[in-house]
Amino acid sequence: MCTYCGCESIEAIGRFMAEHTEIINAAGALGRACSDSDAAAVVAAADRVGELLHPHTRAEEVGLFSVMRRQEQFTEHIDSLCGEHTSLDAQLAAIRAGDHGRFEEFMHDLRHHIEREDNGLFPAAAIALDGPDWDEVDEQTPAAR
Repeated sequence: MCTYCGCESIEAIGRFMAEHTEIINAAGALGRACSDSDAAAVVAAADRVGELLHPHTRAEEVGLFSVMRRQEQFTEHIDSLCGEHTSLDAQLAAIRAGDHGRFEEFMHDLRHHIEREDNGLFPAAAIALDGPDWDEVDEQTPAAR
């Protein structure tokens, strides 16, 4: 998590960063279940990761991403992050379905994705967006779980 620029003090960004921590923690339980080859535990842990991940990525996409996308310099980066959301969903589904060997790839991709948001997009948003933009982000972002 970024702590150098203070962007986590912005309500939406602070929420997304806190959710990143929850998702990583839940993914740790998924990794342990995969390592133990416990199919039932994998399904339960994958469901938990999904319960955290899916509302989180939707909130990012319809809130912050939709507002930032209006600035041309961010559209390619945001498109890439949305593509990663889709890829992470597919990887999680494969793990849940029994392909436990994909966990390391999933965890690597998840951490890389979060790093790109926490240390790239979120600090950029703190600089690029102003008061009315943040009001719109707050209005468009679905409520936290």
